Amino acid sequence: MKRIGILSDTHGWWDDRYVQYFKDCDEIWHAGDIGSEELIDRLSAIAPVRAVCGNIDGAALRRRFKEVEIFTVEGVKVLMTHIGGYPGRYAQGIKALLLAEQPQLFVAGHSHILKVVNDKWLGLLHINPGAAGKQGWQTVRTLVLLTIDNGTFADCEVVELGN
Repeated sequence: MKRIGILSDTHGWWDDRYVQYFKDCDEIWHAGDIGSEELIDRLSAIAPVRAVCGNIDGAALRRRFKEVEIFTVEGVKVLMTHIGGYPGRYAQGIKALLLAEQPQLFVAGHSHILKVVNDKWLGLLHINPGAAGKQGWQTVRTLVLLTIDNGTFADCEVVELGN
């Protein structure tokens, strides 16, 4: 069993509450638009981090992180990218990638819109944790906590950080 903290679109913004919410996590996943190496290093001090680069991330972050990560955690295949869209409106090329890879969990950011949706057609759970940073038009900053245990999802929690 692993507890995962998921966030996106921090745009370099650090919130001390990340420590509070992620301290019991086994891993932290950042779905792009990290914004600074300092931010990702601070997250790494809390728990191991998996991340993808986003469209605002510069050369240093692009050297450290790929645009797409595919990995398995607790028997669940995960595909994570920054610009992914969502069920019924996937970004260009994403639906084909999802069909080819057949993950059970798809994590994407970019829209700054929190979504936790089952895609029954592709047989996966889609999570966009919204935006945890202050840059953008979102009125509430969010992140997601999720437990993955032997191929199943449990205890999905949306955390609202306010504006």
